[in-house]
Formats: sequence, C-alpha cells, structure tokens
Amino acid sequence: MAPEQGKLGQPYDLTGKRVWVAGHRGMVGSAVMRRLATEDCEPVSVPRDSLDLRRQAEVEAWMADVRPQAIIVAAATVGGIQANATRQAEFLYDNLAIATNIVHAARGLGVEKLLFLGSACIYPREAAQPMAEEALLSGPLEPTNEWYAVAKIAGMKLCEAYRVQYGCDFISAQPNNLYGPGDNFDLETSHVIPALIAKTHRAKADGAAAVEVWGTGKPLREFLFVDDLADALVFLLKTYSGAGPINIGTGEEITVGALAEAVAGVVGFQGGFDFNTEKPDGAPRKLLDAGRLKRLGWTGKTGLAEGLEATYAWYKANLA
Repeated sequence: MAPEQGKLGQPYDLTGKRVWVAGHRGMVGSAVMRRLATEDCEPVSVPRDSLDLRRQAEVEAWMADVRPQAIIVAAATVGGIQANATRQAEFLYDNLAIATNIVHAARGLGVEKLLFLGSACIYPREAAQPMAEEALLSGPLEPTNEWYAVAKIAGMKLCEAYRVQYGCDFISAQPNNLYGPGDNFDLETSHVIPALIAKTHRAKADGAAAVEVWGTGKPLREFLFVDDLADALVFLLKTYSGAGPINIGTGEEITVGALAEAVAGVVGFQGGFDFNTEKPDGAPRKLLDAGRLKRLGWTGKTGLAEGLEATYAWYKANLA
C-alpha cells in the first residue's frame, strides 16, 4: 500500500512543515533557503560533510531521523561546457545517485511533497524554439551536456514513475540558465555569466585590451535570476501537482556576444572581446516555453541588467 500522501491536485500548505532543501549551500539551494525563511515553515538542511547524497544507506538513515515532510532537490554536480566535456562519468553517476536515493527514500518514509529540479538541457539540441515540455525525449541531446541531461531526465522520470505507481505527490521543474549571488566563478567549471564576470573583472584590473569569449558569440541564451527561481520553486511546491515537468523561464533571450557587452557595462570594462572560435558554442539556441507556469500565475521579477548588477556586487564582496 502506498504511504499516506497529500491529495493530488490540491494546494499544499507549508505551514508548520519541515522542508528539506537538498543542496542548501549551492547557489540554488541557498536562494531557496532565503525564500523559505519568509514562509511559516521549518527549513532543514544538512552539510555535505555530514551526509553523502550518493550513499543510499546514509540518505535513508538521515531522512528517517529528521522526517522531512516536503523536499526540494536542488543538490547536483554541475558545471559548464568544459566540466561537462571532461567529467562525464562523474556528472552521470553523481546526479543519478542523488536523484534515486532521495526519491526512493522519500517514498518509503511517506514524504508528502517532493520537487525535483531539472534543467533546460534535458531538451533535444534541435528542439523547436521556444522549447515546450512536450519536446522532452523527442530528439538527440546537445553533446556538450548530454551526461548531465541524461541524469536529470532520469530523475524527472523517476518522480513521474513514483507518482504513477505509488501515488506520490512528486513533481519536477526545469529552469533555463541560472545566475546570481552564490554562483560558481571558477573558470574551470563555471557557466557563461560567472565566467564572463570573472574574466571581465580581471581584464579591467589588469588593463587588458580584450576579454576572451568562448565560441562565436552568436548562440542565443535565456537567463533566470536565482532568487526568481527560488520564488518559482516555492510557488510550485504550494500549487502544482502535475505528472509532467514544468518549465521556469523569462521568455527573453540574448546572444552570448551581447551578454558579454552587458557584463562589460556592469563591470566598467571598456576594452574589446576576443571570440575564441576553437571553443564550442553549445546549442545554437535555448529558450523555454514557460506558458504553463505563467498560466498558473507566476512570472519573474528581475530583469537581466538588475540581476547582473546584483551578481557582480556579490562577486566583488565575496570572491574578487
């Protein structure tokens, strides 16, 4: 018999609930913790050195002790194109293990609600733009991030399978490219916005004539400020209970070249750009169709200019 679950399709009341944010020290997890602090609930977390999410027995024991009633799975091994191209097994194994261990234990312990965080890279490289949820598994993935994408797809499908077989109120959502306070600015593993901020800041400090930008600068990308994502995730946790995944995006896109110029404006760098075409572009375009989420009543609040200013301020205060 399936464990007692919240009624499917009904609003989920967070009042008084213990909400575990898996991955609370990451950029997304820390933003979710900030957002949950405004709710009448009890956010719970556990540091990585106290719980290895890749170890099933450890996950089950910790969850049995803490007994979270809701879970947001923001924990993941992540990185940019370089990291995806050199750490294939790690990206696949770590993310598969995290998903299977948490979702399986949640079902066994009767967790009332679980939200698994996917990624826009789950969609095929040549998916029609903007990418709707129905595009999932309709074609080949982008090779530069397929290992991470496969693991995320498996985690999302696992939530769906546990919903179908056991009646669990487990949902999944995927944002587009994220950025904001707490981002990873290590050039070996970072995504495009933190990489550009770190490079441009250094170029300004060194008096360099140009900043290196990977690829042609022509790919189109959509960016979502991490605190907007956190707000969307809490919104979905309280209101959404569908079998399929749901997109989280802004509906706005910009070329990588124009993004580099925007970052230069925020940093105050007046030099040029050196587009390294020996480096990969990645997918030519990644724009999500977030119509379903908008119809549910949620839209983001932070424009790209405002978000870049906040991200650069955090970088200077914490890492520069």
